[in-house]
Amino acid sequence: MKKGSCASLLCALVVVLVVLAEAPVSEAVTCNPLELSACQGSFTSSQPPAAGCCTKLREQQPCFCGYKKNPSLGQYVNSPNARRVASACGVSYPSC
Repeated sequence: MKKGSCASLLCALVVVLVVLAEAPVSEAVTCNPLELSACQGSFTSSQPPAAGCCTKLREQQPCFCGYKKNPSLGQYVNSPNARRVASACGVSYPSC
């Protein structure tokens, strides 16, 4: 290989490595409805959600569609209280 093409290849490789190093890495969400136990009081009554509940709702948000489709969980996720809690926490309610 010529010196010029080696230098170009090395430069391109460095650029690719820099771009990949700065790419955002998303953390995988583990869907676990038990994580929402902090919200139980708010889901079953008119109690306002606590900060810990809102944090867990945001973390579990990618799981909501699966929870809605689950026969054991759907009744809770689809309840008016669940919508109220999501709204109070600033979490968008899924339309799946």
